[in-house]
Amino acid sequence: IQDVDREYSLSDYIRKDYPLYINPIPNFYFMRDPLSIIGSGISINSMQTDARRREPMLIKYIYDHHPLFRKEYSPIWYNYTIPHSIEGGDILVLGKEVAAVGCSQGTSANGIEILARNLFAGNSGIKEVLAVQIPSLRAFMHLDTVFTMVDRDKFTIYPGILDRVVVYRLTPGGKNGIKVTPENDLVEVLKRSLRLPAVSLIQSGGGDTITAAREQWNDSTNTLAIAPGVVVTYSRNEASNEILRKHGIEVLEIEGSELVRGRGGPRCMSMPLVREDI
Repeated sequence: IQDVDREYSLSDYIRKDYPLYINPIPNFYFMRDPLSIIGSGISINSMQTDARRREPMLIKYIYDHHPLFRKEYSPIWYNYTIPHSIEGGDILVLGKEVAAVGCSQGTSANGIEILARNLFAGNSGIKEVLAVQIPSLRAFMHLDTVFTMVDRDKFTIYPGILDRVVVYRLTPGGKNGIKVTPENDLVEVLKRSLRLPAVSLIQSGGGDTITAAREQWNDSTNTLAIAPGVVVTYSRNEASNEILRKHGIEVLEIEGSELVRGRGGPRCMSMPLVREDI
């Protein structure tokens, strides 16, 4: 930097003692949020807070210049320049034809509709989007902090939101390209949308309210599924991990004593680029 031949501006002199050329991006290790892979395309997400708005901009540069993303095969379903927030922690790909998107503190209803409309209009393969409204609270920042898929027919859920979840089914149609249908029961809509005879909701904390609340603070439901029935979790969530095992889930534990202080779990810290056809 010192070798660059240019004149100093007033701001250079005033800020010359500032130790950083670029401010840190401390949340960038939560790679799930600025980018989502849905079908063959990507959603470069529009972050809700100012602190995270540089993250998707950097993702866009990678998309534009890295040979991994060939534009003819990787359409953009959503762009970070859209003024309605949507964050990847709220986006769960449940199958080839179904995605769930949380309506939360980080993701707006308008953002969900725009994403759904683009998925239906494009060649994404998605035929249904389940909009899952959860309380707009810091403790439940994204859908994947309270609800994740751990097997083809099993989900883990924080019991503190069971009576506070509202589900809407979005399908192609209507005057604006979206038909919105309110649903009464999360389990029933999952069964119907995924064409399953039964669905299990595994409550974190092993059925104990106090334990569930304590382990929720350590992201007990933020599991990373690396195969059907195989998940990565924090080892400190002992009760939640045990109840998963009792339901036939293989649990791979990591320590993460410092990582957990950032308020995100294994799913938050991962970004799957390619999914096997299972």
